[in-house]
Amino acid sequence: MSNWQARKGQSSERANGSGTVRWGHEGKRSAVVSRALLGFTIACFVVASGCTTPGIRKAVQDKQAPADGPKVLAVYMPWFGNHTHIDVGYSSEDPGVLRKQIEEARHRGISGFVVDWYGKDQPYSDHNFGLLEQIASETNFHVALLYNEAEDESDDATDDAMSAFKEAYQSYIGPQAPYRNAYLTYNGHPMIFIFPKRGHVNWNRIQQMCSDWEATPFLIYKDEPPAQYNSDFAGSYAWVQPGKGGWAPDGSNWGESYLQYFYKTMKSKYPDKIVVGGAWPGFNDSSAAWSLNRHMQSRCGKTFDDTLNFYHHFYDSSDPIPFMLIETWNDYEEGTAIEHRTMTNCNNRASAPKGTPQRG
Repeated sequence: MSNWQARKGQSSERANGSGTVRWGHEGKRSAVVSRALLGFTIACFVVASGCTTPGIRKAVQDKQAPADGPKVLAVYMPWFGNHTHIDVGYSSEDPGVLRKQIEEARHRGISGFVVDWYGKDQPYSDHNFGLLEQIASETNFHVALLYNEAEDESDDATDDAMSAFKEAYQSYIGPQAPYRNAYLTYNGHPMIFIFPKRGHVNWNRIQQMCSDWEATPFLIYKDEPPAQYNSDFAGSYAWVQPGKGGWAPDGSNWGESYLQYFYKTMKSKYPDKIVVGGAWPGFNDSSAAWSLNRHMQSRCGKTFDDTLNFYHHFYDSSDPIPFMLIETWNDYEEGTAIEHRTMTNCNNRASAPKGTPQRG
């Protein structure tokens, strides 16, 4: 099996796209998602619920088609306000801010936040996820964890992941979790997104541990998981990156070849897996302490429009994808935030107050 994930390996930041991938051929465009999404008045989409079934493969094969289109999610950063990231004018532990963000996201057709999470290693972000889940439970909104792998050696990374998953089950997902009704599920299984770092986690051990859960989690990997762990993952999600040709100095490479390869590979090689599409408004990491001077033009909203609709090259109503993941709601340090963007915002980066960002 070919390894088509684009890993950085040396860097801890989530934004990825400097690795090597193989590329497919362009598909044919069909009907497009409404351009109202560019104005962020996204029509609400619904995923039909299925029954819980034993085993990842069987449960995923039983997935049902969305009623009108993919369910829209957005990646959410919970770390602002602790002075280790830039000042964006609010604190992620302010309940009033969280309620307003959820209300605004729902108004735009977003039904859940996929929250960047490092477990107890980052107590501020962990606390804020719990607060976000509590508020989401009051407002018919959903949240899910985007677990960032530790960059330790193999045994330590696996132990860290096991500890984090136990905490997640106890506090946010399992029957003892006070606000578990807000946690995102699919066919009765909680969804946990995985962002790989050095690839040292033994996911066979993680799945074995999770087999005792009330419902085994659906693990969703960025791009293709390592071959030896492929059976541990229920699906894959696309992540903002330029693809073939890498990061263009002028920011003109908006990710067409990457999405082309992602969807083609999922369609042809993994038809029984969950496909989570990716959409982004652009990219600019010049404000980040970990900056690699990478840029992707917004093209006055066309980058968002094109990435949002690209799945139509390969999927239609007879073979839909269940989820679309917007990257991101509020990552101002990498210029992908849609929180304050409008259709008329033609800047190549989202504006945010200046500060001294550090990667947490």
